[in-house]
Amino acid sequence: MLPFYVLIASFLLFLVMGLLGLPYFEDWQTCLQGAVAVMLLLTASAHWGKRRPDLIRMVPPVFPKPGWIVSVTGWLELAGAVGILFPATSQAASLGLAVLLIAMFPANVRAAKESLTIGGRPVPKLFLRTVLQLVFLTAVLLAGFADSPL
Repeated sequence: MLPFYVLIASFLLFLVMGLLGLPYFEDWQTCLQGAVAVMLLLTASAHWGKRRPDLIRMVPPVFPKPGWIVSVTGWLELAGAVGILFPATSQAASLGLAVLLIAMFPANVRAAKESLTIGGRPVPKLFLRTVLQLVFLTAVLLAGFADSPL
């Protein structure tokens, strides 16, 4: 749930900054791009910190080298956080992040079905996890494509 709260709080913060006259945050899409980047920096940090073993446990056993997978997905989240901020790369980053979220969803399903924890806290139940994933997917797609025809 923390990534969701960070996404919403940072989006609102950036909107307020825009209303206060900070030119970079004049439109909602730029605010959303910033919020997605902040959320991804948070989620990527778990790939190497104390929560790393929890993320490794989430990887379905059908996939080899779960530690490697966790590292690669963390690097991809970092790349997406940077890429979403620049007009020249925001669409590609948006698509890449959408694919990444879909690819990582089986780990979230496993975590929910097996009642795993992250940092000692239980992961959200499958229905809530699915709703959150759809929110994140919508956010990354709107951040990259809201002003452009798909």
